[in-house]
Amino acid sequence: MHTAETKPWRESSFKALIPFIVFVIFYFGFSILTRDFSKVPMTVAFIISSAAALILNHKEKLGKKIEIFALGMGNKDIMIMCLIFILAGAFTASAQAMGGVDAAVEIAQYFIPERFIISGLFVVSALISLSVGTSCGTIAAVVPIAVALSQSMNLNPAVVIGATIGGAMFGDNLSLISDTTIASTRTQNVEMRDKMICNLKIVTIPAILCVLLYMMPVFTSNAAIAASNTPDIQTYIKIIPYILLLILGVSGINVMFLLLAGTILNTIIGISFGLFDIWGAFSFIGDGTTSMANTLIVALLAGGLLCMVRYNGGINYIINKTQYLIRNKKSCEFGITFLVGIINLFTANNTVAIITAGPIAKELSTKYGVDPRRTASLLDTTSCCVQGIIPYGAQILIATSLAASISISSFSIMKGLFYPALMGIGLLVSLLRSKD
Repeated sequence: MHTAETKPWRESSFKALIPFIVFVIFYFGFSILTRDFSKVPMTVAFIISSAAALILNHKEKLGKKIEIFALGMGNKDIMIMCLIFILAGAFTASAQAMGGVDAAVEIAQYFIPERFIISGLFVVSALISLSVGTSCGTIAAVVPIAVALSQSMNLNPAVVIGATIGGAMFGDNLSLISDTTIASTRTQNVEMRDKMICNLKIVTIPAILCVLLYMMPVFTSNAAIAASNTPDIQTYIKIIPYILLLILGVSGINVMFLLLAGTILNTIIGISFGLFDIWGAFSFIGDGTTSMANTLIVALLAGGLLCMVRYNGGINYIINKTQYLIRNKKSCEFGITFLVGIINLFTANNTVAIITAGPIAKELSTKYGVDPRRTASLLDTTSCCVQGIIPYGAQILIATSLAASISISSFSIMKGLFYPALMGIGLLVSLLRSKD
């Protein structure tokens, strides 16, 4: 029985990339034409491009093409991502019902000066992501707090949410338990710590600049913190699930377990304080999981679309063209960066991009004398950068889903998401300074 991982792929073919071209033209084209990126739902764009993928290759029976598409939808990485989305929805809904979000906002407003609120969210997100090893899980926990802070303090929600996502991506890029770290180091056979040190040389300055940027008065001048009393003991108890998320994450506990445990703890606290009963808790959690339906649909369709493109030779085409342009050590580094970046652009999944490009990157590195630690760092950093600048990436999708109450679009969030762009500049500088 074939799986998405064992299905034989076809030879290189540019034609296989047509569905992605259809996606770009349909989604970005109509959005730019109407000057409104909410006019075309991303689910519709993926349905259209998926239909284009199924129409291609007339020699193949439609039933077989649908089977391949379904195999991609059921890919283990896609399923794990969907599980995180579902548990994130449950955790967020239970935390809001229990009052955890309001408690976190109250404590933040009491202790943190308004000038440092946005930068503080960047740092907190970075620490949590560094601990739990996933930007998606971190975003699920922190974005509701960021939204509430932006509303209560009269801050630009795009900037506040952008800082949260940026911090989560910074921490995920450096975390020793991140799936991208594991994928990049395993494909290059290097130690995780060595890869992290290489990463720090690229992203430290961009992260510092990002923190300073979020402190600028232009982002905080309108902040208005209402006078508040000293938080009581009940308020502190309500933030325990968030604290445990950080503390337990340090010990390397799986993020799905953390989100599940956090949901249970939120429920216990809410019932103990008489905020709702067990039936109310079930209702909140159920609504939270179903609120992620749009994000789940996009993830599933993207997985199926990727599988069709791979099967028809689209990814092989990209890999072959990249290898053709490489001549020396420096061009090899640029080639590796381009390879993983373009695959990430099409797949919207940084782990899949690293796993796909990793073996080819290892061969190229050996041939042209690139340090494998450097290669692992380039794979991880580039995929993280690209993941942060595409509006259909998992991180931005989950943020827009959790910020549905303020109806903010992916592109609005990207206007306040500075870290991936700064990281891209840092990556480019690092590549240019590399010696042949």
